[in-house]
Amino acid sequence: MTEFQKNCYDIVTDPNLSPKQKANLLALAAENNLPYVNLDSETQNALNERVICDMYEGHAPYKPRYVLPDYAKFLKQGSEYLELEPAKNFDDALNMLTIAYHHVPSVTGMPVYLGCLDQVLLPYVGNLTEEELYPRLKRFWIMLDRNLPDAFMHANIGPTDNVICRVILRVDRELKQVAPNLTFIYDENITPESLLNTAIENICHTAKPHIANNMMIKKDFDDKGYGVVSCYNSLPIAGGGSTLSRINLKEVALKSNNITDFLQNTLPYYCQLQLNLIKARSEFLYEKSNFFANNFLVKEGLIDANRFAPMFGIYAMAEAVNILQEKSNLAGRYGVDEDANQLATTISQQLADFIDNHKIKHAWQGKAMLHAQSGISSDRGATPGLRIPYGHEPDPVTHIMALFKHHKYYTSGISDILTVDETIKNNPLALVQICKAAFKFGFREFTANISGNDLVRVTGYMVRLSDIKKYKQEGSRINTTFLGSEAAEDTENNSYLCRTPRVISHEQVMGNR
Repeated sequence: MTEFQKNCYDIVTDPNLSPKQKANLLALAAENNLPYVNLDSETQNALNERVICDMYEGHAPYKPRYVLPDYAKFLKQGSEYLELEPAKNFDDALNMLTIAYHHVPSVTGMPVYLGCLDQVLLPYVGNLTEEELYPRLKRFWIMLDRNLPDAFMHANIGPTDNVICRVILRVDRELKQVAPNLTFIYDENITPESLLNTAIENICHTAKPHIANNMMIKKDFDDKGYGVVSCYNSLPIAGGGSTLSRINLKEVALKSNNITDFLQNTLPYYCQLQLNLIKARSEFLYEKSNFFANNFLVKEGLIDANRFAPMFGIYAMAEAVNILQEKSNLAGRYGVDEDANQLATTISQQLADFIDNHKIKHAWQGKAMLHAQSGISSDRGATPGLRIPYGHEPDPVTHIMALFKHHKYYTSGISDILTVDETIKNNPLALVQICKAAFKFGFREFTANISGNDLVRVTGYMVRLSDIKKYKQEGSRINTTFLGSEAAEDTENNSYLCRTPRVISHEQVMGNR
């Protein structure tokens, strides 16, 4: 057999894959048997060496990575393509969304954005009471997990206090499902304290939702707004992310002589090569794949080709800074020492300046969006995004103070995960204070894992530890379980299982400082 045939044969004979999972992997294998989009030799070499990475999106991108339809418009106008009349009531709305999700593409083959569900559904509540909404939304939540079993599927709620928001939080806490992922959009001028408290209490039991700082994020978008999708990626509504490439800053640092060489020579060089990769992939998507010419989402005004942004990702900041410190005979370490943390901030600012100074043809507002990429399961010895290496995290206050300066630069998403000791369940208000203080300092998003829970967050997506434990023997109906299983096996102490749970004491709560 050819290598391609052998790959396909291994897929179809894998005992732990469902027929649907096999079909998805066979489709990806076929796409990756095509010639790669046209690259210059230097960019191709950097890609081969994985100093830059295409996130294995496929050799010939025929759909955007992340698609964020305007679901409110869809419910209001109906769909000629799907032969659906406008929604007249709540049941119509849920049914229409269920249908639409099966037609929204993404890099995973499943929708990564379900809409800001409370805002989308509120016009159709009518006279339904909370107790009448609860079974409907519970069945809907179960349907999402069973029919679209992918942890990158993401719903938003908030920032207003409303019955649907509260029922979704109630259902999500009760079911403790891997999917969908969930972000609560918090706005200090809109969201009541009681609703934030409820969201934080959910985190204590399910590690969901993310909390998004609306006051900060909305400044980077227009009046049409944004959605938080997949792990924690902020992108334009009625648009999305066309492609995502990332630079391994650790590898760039290894190729540098010292800090000056890194900042003046090697980093700019690889930034340009990544930009070349982004342009080549975007060109194929826009000019050859015909996605934006023929898709009903475009024709019916649910997405706009001009509202998609390529995502300029980076990761392994921690390793890069520590390597550069050593090469420059400096003792400071990332996340702990001020000089090392300042170097990291300088790198983030330089990355943001590079993006701001380079126009791209196929891009929302003519530019890429900087992204702290949270890693993939096969990464080894490289910490996701700008996170502090697992097992070396300081106390929560020091942790936040080490990272908050970066958040303003990463307009398409940056996230850390505070792993907190399970005693926080007895005092969730301490976590509320930490979250609010982090936002005051400049955190774009707040996320926490609680030790002792079965449901945990890996890089941004969710897994159940019980599913990981039995995956190799039984497989899993959830598509992303294998990613969590693979990510747990990092032999260089970078597994998410190595995170150190921290205790938030009264003295450490930032709101009391």
